[in-house]
Amino acid sequence: MRNRRAALAAVAAAASLALTLTACGQDSEGGSKQKAGSTKGGTIGIAMPTKSSERWINDGKNVVKDLQAKGYRTRLVYGEDDPDTQVSQIENLITQGVKGLIVAAIDNKSLNNVLQEAADANIPVISYDRLILGTKNVDYYASFDNEKVGRLQGTYIVHRLGLDSGRTGPFNIELFAGSNDDNNTRYFFDGAMSVLKPYLDKKQLVVRSGQTGLGKVTTLRWDGATAQKRMDDILTSSYKSQKVDAVLSPYDGISIGILSSLKSDGYGSGSKPLPVITGQDAELASVKSIIAGEQTETVYKDTRKLAEVAASMVDDVLNGRKPQVNDTKSYDNGTKVVPSYLLQPVSVDKTNYRQVLVDGGYYTAAELK
Repeated sequence: MRNRRAALAAVAAAASLALTLTACGQDSEGGSKQKAGSTKGGTIGIAMPTKSSERWINDGKNVVKDLQAKGYRTRLVYGEDDPDTQVSQIENLITQGVKGLIVAAIDNKSLNNVLQEAADANIPVISYDRLILGTKNVDYYASFDNEKVGRLQGTYIVHRLGLDSGRTGPFNIELFAGSNDDNNTRYFFDGAMSVLKPYLDKKQLVVRSGQTGLGKVTTLRWDGATAQKRMDDILTSSYKSQKVDAVLSPYDGISIGILSSLKSDGYGSGSKPLPVITGQDAELASVKSIIAGEQTETVYKDTRKLAEVAASMVDDVLNGRKPQVNDTKSYDNGTKVVPSYLLQPVSVDKTNYRQVLVDGGYYTAAELK
């Protein structure tokens, strides 16, 4: 981590601001675009992981919108999956005098020093969706019931294969998990395995690659290309005369990579139907894939509501109110249990996507064509 001296930070502040708002692609509608009288709450810094994911672009826009509706200016930055860049961006936001920080961490253990700087400046920190680890300087956590996300994925696989209605298999399954530097990865995986493990123990589900432990199945930075290469290797080494019946995928971007690998190996045509493939975040490309009969399921998390929760949390803290939480036990970051508000995820497939996503206003019917 880089801790800049105060003198250097002061000299660099103006240039850093320009870099933050241009080179990092932050259309936060802040600064001079605000109407007079709308800055009574000061400026809130928002640090998001990457613009390579549709999900994080939408999160950033929604948080900005909700904060501006409450009278705040905003500074939105994207770290492009580089932990050092995110640290530098947060340092710049602190130097610029933000009143609060909302941070979706790239590397959940890389922010200790910079968040101490925030604490020294009396800046409250809301951990957004990804819990920041190893620091006492996280005030609140806004997320979803992450273990339930995994349980929904595992339950969907079990149901689609008919294991919950008497079929015994054995069925071949391969396991994928998220990035090893994201705390949510463990929750997603543990939730799914709590459902799948009994069937694995009874050999009704078989992982032919032998890659079952979390340490063997993670996907750095949730990268679809990395997942595609791993799936290529698994198919080459373990499925010369067998077929894959299901793939536990934790995220839509990973699912798309897995699908590319499977289709290159002939799945989706002739006698090799595509396996059951889960996902998460209801990204547009994956919802279209579900409609087309390729990806099978995704777990929808209404990030519009998550943005509302995070914006309300920072607003409450800055105005001397105690934010609403519904979990004060589950999320220990290694230094403290962070009081949290957890939203509920929803499993979505071809049977209910219209009801959940279109009727709920997340997508229009035209967007899904």
